Amino acid sequence: MTTGHIISSLRQNEFTDAVLTEALELTGETQLQLFELAQQARHIAFPDDEVQVRSVIEISNVCRQKCRYCAIGGKEQKFNYTLDSNAISLLMEYLYNKGRRNILLQSGENVNDAFINDVVDAIDFVKQHHDDLRIILCMGDLSESQYQRLFNAGATDYILKFEASNRDLFSYCKPNDSLENRLECIKQLHKIGYRIGSGNIVGLPKQTLNDLVTDLQLIHELPLSMNSTTIFIPAENSAFANEPAGNPIHTLNMMALMRIMNPNRLMPTTSSLEKMIPDGQYLGLQAGANTVTIHDGTPEELQQFFPIYSAKRIRPQIEHFKDILERANLKTDKLS
Repeated sequence: MTTGHIISSLRQNEFTDAVLTEALELTGETQLQLFELAQQARHIAFPDDEVQVRSVIEISNVCRQKCRYCAIGGKEQKFNYTLDSNAISLLMEYLYNKGRRNILLQSGENVNDAFINDVVDAIDFVKQHHDDLRIILCMGDLSESQYQRLFNAGATDYILKFEASNRDLFSYCKPNDSLENRLECIKQLHKIGYRIGSGNIVGLPKQTLNDLVTDLQLIHELPLSMNSTTIFIPAENSAFANEPAGNPIHTLNMMALMRIMNPNRLMPTTSSLEKMIPDGQYLGLQAGANTVTIHDGTPEELQQFFPIYSAKRIRPQIEHFKDILERANLKTDKLS
């Protein structure tokens, strides 16, 4: 299949496995054509060219999952922390006063009801004072009743990545969970009324190009308002510490294809890209992203204890985003 045929097929919404497989491998000038198609799709869906700005608060590093790619919960983790309702409320208030209107509360998978109650109380308190605040949660697999309580308190968005659509690969990477359970949680979130975000990781050990194509098809089929992909980085304190990192070309092409296939969704350009390649988050915007996350909510003394892909994480701040948005001809009025 010629590169011209690949781009033409994508332009005509022909998302066959063969087309997607070839598109994931595009480099050089043809990759730039793929990015241009993604930018066109984004502009049609979001004609104001505005990017959503989120601030993140990492509210707890307690996690029951022990995923093999993640450093949280590893054998060398120094200590666990959990913010109480008062601390979460104060941090959300602090971010609101800085002009933030989209706040992401992120945690390890902690199903303890006392913790969930604290999050519910914090959301309820802040939403009573700031009804225009959009609260996004990323807290893993919870019970349907816990999802409902968080929604009733005022959370409207939930990010739950399926990580890998290949069941064997999923089980290999996440031995304490199942793909079926993950997808059932997404179904529950949709039934409750959340706007849902999901996606995958590119470059997991044993992952194939066919797996990535299946990921793309699943992302396309799910009832999502947001989709994302993250490049695999071997975390120092994880079971995959000695595995090779993911391929940035596949990751950026995956982003572009997500945009082309799902033009109306939000899609972040992630800090993991910035860690892996120079100007990674700018390239993510070129590949069709329209969401950025500012790491200005987690107390500085706790940041090292929420490592995910590395204890030496990239935590982009406002000036960085002002620069890359200007270069990408995108805008927002929330960077102050």
